[in-house]
Amino acid sequence: MINNIFSILYPNNTDRQMIKMRLARQEDCAMIAFIYNQYLGKSTMDLDQNSADYYQNILKNQDDMEELWVIEKGEIIGWGIIKKYSNRKGYRLTGETSIYLHPDHLAKGYGSTLKKHLLSRCRNLGYHHLVARIFSENEVSINYNIRMGYTVVGVQKEAGFVDGKWKDVTILQYVFK
Repeated sequence: MINNIFSILYPNNTDRQMIKMRLARQEDCAMIAFIYNQYLGKSTMDLDQNSADYYQNILKNQDDMEELWVIEKGEIIGWGIIKKYSNRKGYRLTGETSIYLHPDHLAKGYGSTLKKHLLSRCRNLGYHHLVARIFSENEVSINYNIRMGYTVVGVQKEAGFVDGKWKDVTILQYVFK
């Protein structure tokens, strides 16, 4: 069993408040949904709101290679997920991570802290390859993932259609050595 709570005194917090990362629980799902729904059509191809029930179902159905973590600073300020890339057996060591922060907590290092934690967990879970799919216009997110060790492997032209516009998607990969 893993230690499912990590506390960190965050260095660039002016109030020096502790942040915690822990495995998500059923009661966290309303806030997880609220945060995710801020990004519909902006950072995700999802266009319909997800409910707490949706995330409760994810938690119930995760297998031993999948985890959903929250990051707290007094309250939940973001979350990240480790999930399988595909259910096809040949992809069993390929995964995907996603992170979503409450908009009030962007660009403060919380996403990097959570992403590093998820990468460590992916290594411990036995993943060899991770995939990230990001709107090509989202240079901040692409550069963030590159700083985390991902490399760009291609662009899918007009892969999605959001708000009456075609969206290109940049594909990145992270390979554990």
